[in-house]
Amino acid sequence: MEQIISADIVDKDNAAREADLKRDYDSLGERLDRRGIAIDAIRDKAEKFAVAIPSWGVGTGGTRFARFPGAGEPRDIFDKIEDCAVIRQLTQATPTVSLHIPWDKADPNRLKQAASRFGLGFDAMNSNTFSDARDQRLSYKFGSLSHADAATRRQAVEHNLECIEIGKTLGSKALTVWIGDGSNFPGQVNFAKAFERYLDAMKEIYTGLPDDWKLFTEHKMYEPAFYSTVVQDWGTNYMIATELGDKAFCLVDLGHHAPNVNIEMIVSRLIQFKKLGGFHFNDSKYGDDDLDAGSIDPYRLFLVFNELVDAELSGAEGFDPAHMLDQSHNVTDPIESLMLSAVEVQRAYAQALLVDRKALEGYQDANDALMATQTLKAAYRTDVEPILAMARLNTGGAIDPVAAYRAAGYRAKVAAERPAVASGGGGIV
Repeated sequence: MEQIISADIVDKDNAAREADLKRDYDSLGERLDRRGIAIDAIRDKAEKFAVAIPSWGVGTGGTRFARFPGAGEPRDIFDKIEDCAVIRQLTQATPTVSLHIPWDKADPNRLKQAASRFGLGFDAMNSNTFSDARDQRLSYKFGSLSHADAATRRQAVEHNLECIEIGKTLGSKALTVWIGDGSNFPGQVNFAKAFERYLDAMKEIYTGLPDDWKLFTEHKMYEPAFYSTVVQDWGTNYMIATELGDKAFCLVDLGHHAPNVNIEMIVSRLIQFKKLGGFHFNDSKYGDDDLDAGSIDPYRLFLVFNELVDAELSGAEGFDPAHMLDQSHNVTDPIESLMLSAVEVQRAYAQALLVDRKALEGYQDANDALMATQTLKAAYRTDVEPILAMARLNTGGAIDPVAAYRAAGYRAKVAAERPAVASGGGGIV
């Protein structure tokens, strides 16, 4: 397996940090032992935790007002794969890449070969009917899978079926469908008819799934439509997954809800009714901000993982959620942001593993609200960085991924190789 960052650079950086890490790890191990927790068991689970990288995430993001290109931006999907390989090498937590078609369309066999050079696999395929592709015959300006025009709906269905075919060659096992369909004015669409058209189209896509695939549908409250959205919340999403069948599941993007919505309870409900498909992890302050995971509300991320770990430890039936980052990096190096975001998601998982489940259940049964919430806080306040760093060291990663990345000078190297992108209009990617 090829490594883009020189192993000598990573080893040198690790050597300067390893002694301190071992002291910190041993110290934390002693404290956890007093709580009846074996630190090595938590580390082992952290080593196995994985989150997928979105191919589009390694490029510089933007807003509807402007996009300011960064140095060394990937020119195509093959450059993106190399950037994803750097993230995987240094964090050892991101073994798969999630592609977006048609942005990443290329010969599937060549894609598979390029990824395998770096030990990368492919996560869920993502279709795109929320924007118009070059040379596309019919526009999605007024919708795609719910469009009033049958020919436009047919075009959108065929695109999703094509994504499945590409994914089959790549070894993917899921298709994620998010649409921007909706309306900006009262009366613009008939809510019921639009939803019925969407369901009919999705049933055709569902029929095209291989037996061992899953279909993830993703809800979002608003944007790009600002009055109504066809798949606007988890209730509608649950109805879709239930209507389509056993291979259909709900995907939860943390930024796709109204402010202050209790996302962790939504997660619990979907687990309970066996319809949680997975996540797009990010963070937000106001809306679908697509900020780095854990950068604004790390406690919410922990509470989501508290539900996930509870389901994992209790052996919830059919529980196997997919994990993926979905972010837009406007002012940071995307590789650095994605590395730190992967670590933050892994951190929330490790913290949730520290919750004293027996004590928590006892406080819940006794209606002791204060001690119940303090039990969660005790796990959340535990600094698990030594566990995560040791997991990276044990699996060949970097104790400090950003430090090793900067020492390698990767961004400057690719900036010299990849032509600069001219600044221009708006757009998230």
